[in-house]
Amino acid sequence: MQSTHEFIAAHKDRFLAELLDLLRIPSVSADPAYAGDVRKAAEWVAANLRAAGADHVRLEETPGYPIVYGEKMVDPAAPTVLVYGHYDVQPADPLELWDNPPFEPVIKNEVIYARGACDDKGQVFMHLKAFEAMLASENLPCNVKFMIEGEEEVGSDNLGNFVAANKDLLKADVILISDTAIIANDIPSIDVGLRGLSYMEVEVQGPNRDLHSGVYGGAVANPITILCQMISSMHDEFNHITIPGFYDGVMEVSAADRASMAQTPFDLDAYQKDLGIDTVHGEKGYTTLERASIRPTLDVNGIWGGYTGEGAKTVLPSKAYAKISMRLVPNQSSAEITRLFTEHFKAIAPKGVKVKVMAHHGGEGYLMPTDSIAFKAASDAMATTFGKEPVPTRGGGSIPIVALFEKELGVKSILMGFGLDSDAIHSPNEHYGLFNFYKGIETIPHFFQNFAALSK
Repeated sequence: MQSTHEFIAAHKDRFLAELLDLLRIPSVSADPAYAGDVRKAAEWVAANLRAAGADHVRLEETPGYPIVYGEKMVDPAAPTVLVYGHYDVQPADPLELWDNPPFEPVIKNEVIYARGACDDKGQVFMHLKAFEAMLASENLPCNVKFMIEGEEEVGSDNLGNFVAANKDLLKADVILISDTAIIANDIPSIDVGLRGLSYMEVEVQGPNRDLHSGVYGGAVANPITILCQMISSMHDEFNHITIPGFYDGVMEVSAADRASMAQTPFDLDAYQKDLGIDTVHGEKGYTTLERASIRPTLDVNGIWGGYTGEGAKTVLPSKAYAKISMRLVPNQSSAEITRLFTEHFKAIAPKGVKVKVMAHHGGEGYLMPTDSIAFKAASDAMATTFGKEPVPTRGGGSIPIVALFEKELGVKSILMGFGLDSDAIHSPNEHYGLFNFYKGIETIPHFFQNFAALSK
């Protein structure tokens, strides 16, 4: 019988072909126009999981998109690993900035280009193939459960209710997630922290209709101008957020931990060159790595209003809109930040306009202990396949469901991702290296072996 490693080597071309098929499904959860495709992706994942050898594979229906569930219980005495991921993807807009159609994956220079290639189809698919390899080689040392959802990119609104209602079904010893990045292909790392999130939408209305800017300009408040002024006022000259009470719950990172973070390899010139910028920007008193991980932020994700079509139209718009996200750090409550933002935004609106504030979704930050057997299992697994110990890092992104997992299931999560920050997730030309895809499939079985051994 083939070893797990031999099985992976023998089937790697098939693994890649299957991933490309999954990437061709435009499972955009944010746009109702793609609802059929989102469900198609769920059915595809379920079928692949079933073919890999999982038992009791099914779609768990929710008020939104279904959750794919499957399991393999090899020994009641063995530890259980719950694998979490998502099959939905971000919208591909703006389409004109893609070098190739986002749902027609191409491979260039050993890199897969497609929406979802890294976030999260490529990474969650590593787990299905690692599971298949372990099972086929009779080398699955842990029980394993899969919970793969279709609403992560829109806030996982229905997953929380599913988890709370199915605690026995989801009972596990650790949750394994690959939805994060490593520092570089020659510098492995494991995220030990995530930021929380509060995502808002605002509307500013001036006159009751669009007006001629020549006739009314200068005499009536322009909602776009007012909105820009309001947004601008939410940072001071030191890029410190001015919402009253915003920092009250912020967990301050110790000098020792900041010194440890400073040892993380980071090339500022390469960072700026990759982004096409000539300098970095952010809160005074913190480094770039700190600003992007241990500090809260407020960013405008989209802003619109008035006329944006071809040519000119001299209009003074009736309304202006913006979408605003706030990344939060541990000890900040997303519900409290949503309340503070709402109150502040309404308070700073000048006379002459009306404002609406709508909360979309949010979640809490997360810190993972580095002295657990699960972390050691992951660290040793990456050390085996990369040839060096991974660096503990804190991620700047949010996976809101992680904190809820711990609250509802009482289980810690291991964030063993294999992407790169340069993979352009959520952006045009998202991509994922073949090296990273195969390295994940190779590493995951080592985690299972290590976790089983350390759990005895």
